[in-house]
Amino acid sequence: MADGKGARSATIERKTKETEIAVTVDLDGTGRSQIATGVGFFDHMLDQLARHSLIDMTVKAKGDLHIDDHHTVEDTGIAIGQAIAKALGERRGIARYASIDLAMDETLTKAAIDVSGRPFLVWNVLFSAPKIGTFDTELVREFFQALAQNAGITLHVLNHYGVNNHHIAETCFKAVARALRMAVEPDVRQAGMIPSTKGTLKG
Repeated sequence: MADGKGARSATIERKTKETEIAVTVDLDGTGRSQIATGVGFFDHMLDQLARHSLIDMTVKAKGDLHIDDHHTVEDTGIAIGQAIAKALGERRGIARYASIDLAMDETLTKAAIDVSGRPFLVWNVLFSAPKIGTFDTELVREFFQALAQNAGITLHVLNHYGVNNHHIAETCFKAVARALRMAVEPDVRQAGMIPSTKGTLKG
């Protein structure tokens, strides 16, 4: 559970031969973020994730960007997921489920979340180009795969339609953020209870 300033905050540090990452999250924040991964478009997306989930988030990452962005993006997803899982603790008193359809100009994307303790990603998003600027579009899925796996959440993301690849990627991050915000929100009707007939949300 908590090791930061709030009751539901956590810090994770991850160091490998490929990346060095430090992440702090506060689930009961206001969406403030300090993001520095060295990957400009990814920083922009993580800002959106923090802002629209209302999760305060600090992310500092150094990776082997001379090779490509893959290790930095994936390992950041791992660290953020682990921090969220740690901050959630036993997952008592949360809403657990949430779903949203999020529009941005010509694009509409759905995200559905179960904070179940059982990691699973269903990804139904297609991009029409391999890159957004210099960012590989396939890394959007890699980030959410790492996030879901390490946060212990079931995550479904479906892009209904869209033309602009920047908009498609951004709606994925914003939709997941909004669904995550609702799913981890305390539910006053079941305060202190684990929202499962199993009595656990640890998988």
